[in-house]
Amino acid sequence: MTTYSTNQFKAGLKVMLDGSPCAIVENEFVKPGKGQAFNRVKIRNLKTGRVIERTFKSGDTLEGADVVDREMQYLYSDGEYWHFMDAASFEQLSASETMMADARQWLKGQETCVVTLWNGEPMSVAPPNFVILEITETDPGIRGDTATGGTKPATLETGAVVKVPLFVEVHELIKIDTRTGAYVARAKE
Repeated sequence: MTTYSTNQFKAGLKVMLDGSPCAIVENEFVKPGKGQAFNRVKIRNLKTGRVIERTFKSGDTLEGADVVDREMQYLYSDGEYWHFMDAASFEQLSASETMMADARQWLKGQETCVVTLWNGEPMSVAPPNFVILEITETDPGIRGDTATGGTKPATLETGAVVKVPLFVEVHELIKIDTRTGAYVARAKE
């Protein structure tokens, strides 16, 4: 297994910490005027999703985590688990609600996601950066209100609620940025 020194730490690096796979979220190198340099690191535990802050002395090492990111197709949800399939091998995996986090509000059938696996078990699911979803419910835009640039809440086919411009109507397809949950544009499909 590879080991990583503090000078190799960067956001996104997958390491083992206290027997659990973790991903470095943020790394800050600090060189005080007096004393030894150190790294202040924010780390997300891939099992629990918790973010902790740790300090490592310069030259400390961490073992690399045997974590694999695979593109998989979302099939369906049975209420308790979300089921995914590898398009190449047709292997199916189930992810629990804790692994889904915010991804569940953006997924509809046949969507391709990145599933993070550790020892063959799914740890987390990342939806595509942008998804196209249909609006199922929203208030009608009142004529004359469109010049103000206001927004209104809209419920999407997956149940997610996003703010959309006043001119957007029910049954329209819109493009959403899943990282921020923000409306991007009307979709052309």
